Amino acid sequence: MNRETRFTIRDGVMFNRVADETVLLDLDKGTYLGLDPVATRFWDLITAGSSVGEALDTLLGEYEVEADVLEADIARLVGDLERHELVTAR
Repeated sequence: MNRETRFTIRDGVMFNRVADETVLLDLDKGTYLGLDPVATRFWDLITAGSSVGEALDTLLGEYEVEADVLEADIARLVGDLERHELVTAR
């Protein structure tokens, strides 16, 4: 996972916050993905223009978590977002 990567949301992807979680809906494919609170915070950061590294640094400052655990979790999340073609790396 490249810390300098920034993402854009693919056209046709809608998202809505429900309490402290977010639901992503791919209108083209009719699929959705639910994000827990930490993944929602990551989503908020990357959709606001933060790089992966900037988002990781912010999350490390906001949550009590080991860096390697957070990086592994975010790598899985980024993999899911890319695999479902919800975001595009730029």
